Amino acid sequence: MRWDVFAWAAVALLLFAAEAMAPGAFMLWLGFAAVAVLLGVLLVPGIPLLVQVAAFIALSFVSIQVYRRWFRNRERPSDQPALNRRTAALVGRVVPLERAIVDGRGRVQIADAYWEVAGPDLPAGTHVRITGGDAMTLQVEPAVHTGA
Repeated sequence: MRWDVFAWAAVALLLFAAEAMAPGAFMLWLGFAAVAVLLGVLLVPGIPLLVQVAAFIALSFVSIQVYRRWFRNRERPSDQPALNRRTAALVGRVVPLERAIVDGRGRVQIADAYWEVAGPDLPAGTHVRITGGDAMTLQVEPAVHTGA
């Protein structure tokens, strides 16, 4: 067996194994480039090592560009886009203030958790609508009640 065929087969297998251990599609496409070089050295014996490495680099670049252009943006949208983004999941919810908003800061209770809130000064018990926030503080505004 020729060393170059064996080496490119090993490189391709190692890249595919790395992709299986830490999925993210990056190593997969490098593995495809290694397979292409493997096929090249099988079909055309005697390709210099420098040309093989240059082909691998070029094919790696091309394969990653193919992934980025045609496959990356075609991933299925999540049926739960707010999963693991708790503040995003709470936007639009109306809750009463547990502690009055004084100097722009207050607190609400949602289920068994207390959240710091930022918004206009309002007394405790006022219903507020969550409009956004970051990981630690929710942004709120007074909830508008329609007399329906």
